[in-house]
Amino acid sequence: MLLLVMGSALAAPPAVARIVQAEAVRSGWEAQAPPLQGWEPVTLADQWQTRWPDHDGVVWYRLRWQQGDAGEPTGLLLDYTCMAAAVYLNGSLIDRDPSLVEPLSRSWHVPRYYLLQSPLLRQGENELLVRVSGLVAYQPSFGVVDVGDAAVLQARYRQEVRVRHDLQLLDTAIGFVLAGVIGLFWLLRRKEAMYGWYALSAVFGRMYDTNFVATSPWPFTTTDGWQAFIAGCYVVAAAAHTVFLLRFSERRWPRFERVLMGLAAVAMAAALLWPQWMGPHRNLYLVPLIAFLYVVSFTFMGYALRSGRRDAQVLALCIVLPILVSLHDLGVYMGWYGGVSYLGSFTSPLMLLGMGFVLAYRFANTMKRVEGFNAELRHEVQQATSQLSETLNAQHALELAHSRAGERLQLVRDLHDGFGGTLVGAIARLEQAPQEMPRSKVIELLREMRDDLRLVIDSTAREHADLAEMLVPLRHRASTLLEAGGIDTYWHLQDLHGVELGASRSLDLLRLMQEALTNAFKHAHATRVDITLRRDGDRLQLQIDDDGIGLPATVPGSAAGGAGMASMQLRARRMGGDLQVGPADDRNGTRVQLELDLAR
Repeated sequence: MLLLVMGSALAAPPAVARIVQAEAVRSGWEAQAPPLQGWEPVTLADQWQTRWPDHDGVVWYRLRWQQGDAGEPTGLLLDYTCMAAAVYLNGSLIDRDPSLVEPLSRSWHVPRYYLLQSPLLRQGENELLVRVSGLVAYQPSFGVVDVGDAAVLQARYRQEVRVRHDLQLLDTAIGFVLAGVIGLFWLLRRKEAMYGWYALSAVFGRMYDTNFVATSPWPFTTTDGWQAFIAGCYVVAAAAHTVFLLRFSERRWPRFERVLMGLAAVAMAAALLWPQWMGPHRNLYLVPLIAFLYVVSFTFMGYALRSGRRDAQVLALCIVLPILVSLHDLGVYMGWYGGVSYLGSFTSPLMLLGMGFVLAYRFANTMKRVEGFNAELRHEVQQATSQLSETLNAQHALELAHSRAGERLQLVRDLHDGFGGTLVGAIARLEQAPQEMPRSKVIELLREMRDDLRLVIDSTAREHADLAEMLVPLRHRASTLLEAGGIDTYWHLQDLHGVELGASRSLDLLRLMQEALTNAFKHAHATRVDITLRRDGDRLQLQIDDDGIGLPATVPGSAAGGAGMASMQLRARRMGGDLQVGPADDRNGTRVQLELDLAR
């Protein structure tokens, strides 16, 4: 006969009875009913590896209590069943996990609550039979049982589910979100390698946390496989977390990091390849690793205090509470006391706040550096702009002086080539005229000189003018001059409609033609001059032929011959053309050829 013990070290409400005495017996995996013999009295919570250290399989627990009024609904709360269980009340099955043999269901992380009523609940003595399936390597256990007020036990059940399941699930979700955010930040700033290490540690850390919410070992086929994988995730997370703290502390130990991550990779590979050893013997490598993590964490805290870095101090502060809470969770894991709730999930928001502060702090510092750089850049740009302005002003002054000198030289050349040629022609006509020249003739000569001066003014003043239009005054004056010297003039103009060279190039072209015609009048002793000007695609071609005596013998085929020839060459180069002066092809005389690009 079992004893019914009311109360415990923590006083229960009067309407709730806590059962801490029971009987236990072990059996094989396939047993559908408990053995009749071999029952032993046990005190709950019971971990059977202390009694049967080599037993993997099933342990049956039997409890009895006295029920006063079977017609009143009664709550039944089973605090802990590890790993999977089936529950019978008065010989009737009221709950059963999906798999009571390998691969075992994982129902250890939540309590079980039942609302009992008549006729399942009997007045007087009631018997509760619980079949617990477990493996000795993973602390198989059965916790205390509470019977009594349904409202009280249901509220307690919800609170335990919230702490032992819902908060763990929330912790896992927060961890994955934080890992994703930090991971994206690292992908966008690959130079910030510490964020990549944190994301890696967070991912594997949250994969380890799924141990607290998973209801089956899927995708693994055994509990050993699942436990080995979970342990491997913890090793990788711890290694990556260590590297993260090193990088955060601005320490680069490449050889140590490679060794650490190499060991983590070996542990994960071994967990996947030899789960039958890595699962049951996980404490052999996890316990030293946990101690190593404590050393790393406290070392980082010391660094944060010494460094004076605000972000390091905040992160260290966010690590302190998780370290303290982890001591409680370590005691639960190692079975040092009877607790079953892991409290690490309560600390995950702290790491979220800590990493959020680190990101914000570093972003603010970066923005300060950027603003400082921008201010310095603006100062440098202002200095460079001031220097450039001074340089441009000096260059502008030089260009202005050069332009004035060029204008004076251009004016001299224009007067020489144009007005000078007209003046020479006028003098020649006066010399050939009778001693008493009529007044009208003198006035006509003066008008020609005025018109030539107007050519200089018009071609310089016009920004846009058709070339054919600008040739009219030159053609008139040149023909008059040559005819006065007994020289026949023939003009051949082709496809000049719409040709515009601009004021400067137009004047250069007109002056070059005027100089060539003046040379023919003054030096060639010619009787005929042919002027051909035509457009050929995007090229303008000029050819002036006379039948005179030709070039001086000392400079055959050249354009040498005084200021006039030099001026013609200079104007041709300024227009971007190619000037050739030489003997005519088929007769005596001189040929002046110019070809220039209209697109310039």
